[in-house]
Amino acid sequence: MNQKVALHTLGCKLNFSETSTIGKQFKEHGFSIVSLDDNPDVFVINTCTVTENAERECRQIVRRVLRKNPHAYIVVTGCYAQLRPESISKIDGVDLVLGSNEKFNMFSYMESLQKNELACIFVSPTDELNQFGIASSSDADSRTRAYFKIQDGCDYKCSFCTIPQARGLSRSLESQQVVSQFKDILAQEYKEIILTGVNVGDYGKSLDKNLFSLLKELIVVEGDYRLRISSIEPNLLSDDIINLTKEHPRLTKHFHIPLQSGSEKILKLMQRRYTKEFYADLIYKIKQVIPDAGIGVDVIVGFPGESENDFVETYNFLKELPISYLHVFTYSERPNTKAVTMADSVPVNIRKDRNNMLRILSEKKKFEFYKSLIGNQVEVLFENENDAGFMKGFTSNYVRVKSDFKGEYINKFTTFEICDCDNSFAYGKIIGQK
Repeated sequence: MNQKVALHTLGCKLNFSETSTIGKQFKEHGFSIVSLDDNPDVFVINTCTVTENAERECRQIVRRVLRKNPHAYIVVTGCYAQLRPESISKIDGVDLVLGSNEKFNMFSYMESLQKNELACIFVSPTDELNQFGIASSSDADSRTRAYFKIQDGCDYKCSFCTIPQARGLSRSLESQQVVSQFKDILAQEYKEIILTGVNVGDYGKSLDKNLFSLLKELIVVEGDYRLRISSIEPNLLSDDIINLTKEHPRLTKHFHIPLQSGSEKILKLMQRRYTKEFYADLIYKIKQVIPDAGIGVDVIVGFPGESENDFVETYNFLKELPISYLHVFTYSERPNTKAVTMADSVPVNIRKDRNNMLRILSEKKKFEFYKSLIGNQVEVLFENENDAGFMKGFTSNYVRVKSDFKGEYINKFTTFEICDCDNSFAYGKIIGQK
């Protein structure tokens, strides 16, 4: 009888991509990938380190697994496992803790699947984090979209971030391997490929390449697809990439660009590599070149030293920018970062209030953006799920569309006219297939 494994991912799209690689390891060893409800023999948790809730989330998941199946062999890996292996090893029920290098060769550390009284730990030092792992894809939604890891690690020194400690220095997959793996993903009939990494815009730094040159190689590959960049630092989003996006229909008209703060004082404390003026100029440049571009923004509230005036400055800065939505994060203290030692900590209740204010602003921004597109014909890629008679999909510029379910349009590029919208979806009528 085949053994079964269940996989659980916390965190970013890069983690989802790497979880897929882990799943392939298990398939190669004869395992079936199942859900927790199917009584897996092994349960793998791929962790994140961005927030202070990582350990708590990990404990909750382990308890849930053991309630379902007390005999499940539990492996914890990923960024939090790399940074806090001893803490994770003390969680009752965890059998194996693997660091960022070790997760790509999991079966070298799984001698048996017998529950351990004490968890085994295999974690390489940070300065040895140089493995890339297989360039992998992951089901985002039933063979419609795939995450594709092309870069790992980060050379930046943002004062709030532990990711360089968890993943090491920036490194990239050779472009020939990227193109080869990209073709393999297309052969699996994925239609949207999302390029992921810790710092995707830093692609090719040690290879005499850059993201622009890679994009030019990928968009000439034959097939019916489009490419989306998951997130890109403002100082790395070049004019060349913006212009190529305008000119080539295979590149989505969407950029997700971290800001983190609209206060010059806080940006300096965060050790970010740009000014708010530079950021604003970039946003207006994008909208001038690609008027209907969707632009998402990351922002952190409650960073040490963020006064009420600093927050209001951030709020007003974002309110005036022609952006489409926000991803809002509440600052949380991370051990071994520069920020954790900074003065003037912001009370947690104030952090939460500021988070809520920006989330409301995000909803308004999204509605304004969706409303501006009413009357336009857009290209939608509908996903496989039949949600109570409806199907959902995304446009190139990252507008979420909802329409009556029609199976013939699933996983096909479909021309759609936007006639109405709310804070969640755009609605309208199908014109026909591409």
